[in-house]
Amino acid sequence: MPNTSQPSPRFSLGTQRLIFILLLAVITIGVFLFMRGEAVNVVIAERGELRQAVVASGRVRTPQRIEIAAQISGKVTAVEAREGAAVSADQVLLRLDEAEWQANAAQSRASLAQSEARLRQISELGLPVAEQNLLQAEANTLQAQRHFDRVGQLVAKGFYSSAQLDDAKRARDVAESQLRSAQLQRSSNRPGGSDALVARSSVEQAKAALLSAESRLAYATLRAPVAGVVLTRNIEPGDTAQPGKVLMVLAPTGETELTAQVDEKNLALLSLGQLAFASADAYPGERFKAEISYIAPSVDAQRGSVEIRLRVPQAPAYLKHEMTVSIDIETARRSDALLVAADAVNDASSAQPWVMLVRDGKTQRQTVRLGVRGAGRLEILDGLAAGDALVPAALKLPEGRRVRTVNR
Repeated sequence: MPNTSQPSPRFSLGTQRLIFILLLAVITIGVFLFMRGEAVNVVIAERGELRQAVVASGRVRTPQRIEIAAQISGKVTAVEAREGAAVSADQVLLRLDEAEWQANAAQSRASLAQSEARLRQISELGLPVAEQNLLQAEANTLQAQRHFDRVGQLVAKGFYSSAQLDDAKRARDVAESQLRSAQLQRSSNRPGGSDALVARSSVEQAKAALLSAESRLAYATLRAPVAGVVLTRNIEPGDTAQPGKVLMVLAPTGETELTAQVDEKNLALLSLGQLAFASADAYPGERFKAEISYIAPSVDAQRGSVEIRLRVPQAPAYLKHEMTVSIDIETARRSDALLVAADAVNDASSAQPWVMLVRDGKTQRQTVRLGVRGAGRLEILDGLAAGDALVPAALKLPEGRRVRTVNR
């Protein structure tokens, strides 16, 4: 029997109509979403206060340190100051065995006394005796000359022989020689004479020797040259001190300094006299004022940093040498600036920074001019207005993309 039944349609008319409506809805929603664009969390430019600062880690240091060393070798008999002790100027720090130097000083004093006695002897005894000897020699010479003259007359008359005249001449010559010797002796003993000069020279040499001996004796006692604090002590009683070896390090009393290494990229932001606030790592809740007093003229090529020093006008009592501190240097402040988040600016470190602005539902590239840079925010000097919406730089959206803004 032949099959006369008709095949049924795949979908009924009602079903087809429903599918058509669903497709139309999907297309409508897609067109709607396309027209609105993708949702993007944007950054809003707004006005506010901005503070720019350079933060660095540094250490406490004194402006100078004095190294205490012995100038002579000797056994240490006493150490009068401990590490951390405050000392006054001329206070005894340590003592060396001074027995040898005391003996040398005593010997030099005795030599000086002997030289001075010799000088007094010349002036008080030598000169008067020389003058009396001269008077006696003059008298003897005059008498010998007269005797020679008389003998000569008698020899001429035949009363004396020529041998007697020779004896008289010899006696006269001897007297004249003694006269010359007496004259030289008196001249030598007079002030400015050779004996006096030698004696005076001996006195001066003895004084110099005594001064040297007393100086070496003084070297046995090491004193503080200025008031300060003992930083280190490298010697103990019983040790032997050697000349030039550092025994103590003294920090003179004065203004405390902070020293730090700052990244060279921040060099343009720093200037002498800038105010800073610092806190010791051991006392993080305590802050004190500091001021930039020195900026190194050169950059450390290996570390890419520059050394700065800051003076502390009123250092807290708890600050200690080489203590670690955190330093916050304020380089600029704006009370009413146009600000955006730093992550919304592209090429912020270049000469032409820019942002991706959302305007009329589309992305638009906009060049901006930057000002002060703060913690996570940047000042916009030109190119934007308050309320502008910006696409974060990390999204990398192309210009002209239709987007739907969502404030983050």
